[in-house]
Amino acid sequence: MTDAWSLPTRLTVEGQSYGIHADYRDILDVIRCLNDRDEPEFLRWYVALALFYREKVAPEHRSAAMAAMTDFIACGQPQTTVPGPRLLDWQRDAGVIVADVNRVAGQEVRALPFLHWWTFVAYFNAIGEGQLSTLLRVRNKLRRGRRLDPWEMDYYRENRALVDGREPPTAQEQAEKARLERILAGKEP
Repeated sequence: MTDAWSLPTRLTVEGQSYGIHADYRDILDVIRCLNDRDEPEFLRWYVALALFYREKVAPEHRSAAMAAMTDFIACGQPQTTVPGPRLLDWQRDAGVIVADVNRVAGQEVRALPFLHWWTFVAYFNAIGEGQLSTLLRVRNKLRRGRRLDPWEMDYYRENRALVDGREPPTAQEQAEKARLERILAGKEP
């Protein structure tokens, strides 16, 4: 990985240099692909590599290419995993994220033709107090079973759908729900 003072657009994997799609929108597509519960894991990784690298990765380099990609997405920082549901979902929380990122950046970042992922993450990390921190604070307290302060309870009542933000159902879950609705409606035995 390169140093923190540069914005890489190429990664070296097993001695081979590969161009990458480094715009934040590209990385969000990769993350969405990796989180797609409807697809088998091997396929998610295969598609993510194809989305991330500009050139086809040699089959013998795929494992190292996956590690380089995840290191890039993590901006070269060590990753820690917290048990339980994620507090933040890049897709579900996009409206709140972009509002606070725009405030930090001082401009509408979605209008930019290119914004490097690391720059986007730097803006994200500089958000501080705001609607996103409030959302995550309330989610975290609820996840841990902690009591909400009165103002947090008000926030929760007013923004329950955003705070609860359940994982979207898989295609299989949607099909089963539709089948059960047809049975209940008497349209299926």
